[in-house]
Amino acid sequence: MSADLMHGDCLERMKEIPDGSVDLTVTSPPYDNLRTYNGNNDQWGEHVWKAVIAELYRVTKTGGVVVWVVGDATIKGSETGTSFKQALWAMECGFNLHDTMIYEKDALSFPDKNRYQSCFEYMFVFSKGAPKTRSIIHDRINLSFGRKVTGTNRSASGKTNKASCYGNEIKEFGARWNIWKLITNKGNHKTGHPAAFPESLARDHILSWSNKGDIVLDPFMGSGTTGVACKNLGRDFIGIELDQGYYDIAQQRIGEA
Repeated sequence: MSADLMHGDCLERMKEIPDGSVDLTVTSPPYDNLRTYNGNNDQWGEHVWKAVIAELYRVTKTGGVVVWVVGDATIKGSETGTSFKQALWAMECGFNLHDTMIYEKDALSFPDKNRYQSCFEYMFVFSKGAPKTRSIIHDRINLSFGRKVTGTNRSASGKTNKASCYGNEIKEFGARWNIWKLITNKGNHKTGHPAAFPESLARDHILSWSNKGDIVLDPFMGSGTTGVACKNLGRDFIGIELDQGYYDIAQQRIGEA
């Protein structure tokens, strides 16, 4: 497994990546400046994320996938909706919105007295054509394990027919739902980052949408969580990070993985 770590602006450094060479991207952009990243927030906005998504389309292989983990700020009493704007822009760039997934957290970052407590972020799964790799994780316990499938399907004409899997025995584990409840990195000082997503999030997406030896990119590498997961799973990794401090942490964490 190789790791090519780049320090600098991802829009500049991604120019070094050839067209159609990346199998999977797992990343989380700065999201509406919810946190201050060592004074670099003025370098983030629509003018940046539009260009980044367009570049991701360029470097992604046909059949490749981009996992874009994002949330919205609340400004003047309204959520910004930036996450939806980004998803729609990705589709304009040519991506399919393959799945809209939810990362459900086990902790709250921003308690709010005026609305229900927000405990999730979006995980948009964009694909360049149909995903070439779809290794769906089956770890959801089936309560009807061992029983036979019954029931019917209704066609567009209104007729009912036996389900296509009628009579099959229900397996012990079914495909995971697209809402993933994960333990956050809150209190984990090893990452050195205020908003690092869990390594399990990166791991499970890497397992789902790539194969050993594939190239995985994170243009907002932060403290290197995607890179650590890649090293543990036998994927080649390209990571880009603007902030020198986080870049140094990523180098160390990936080197030690």
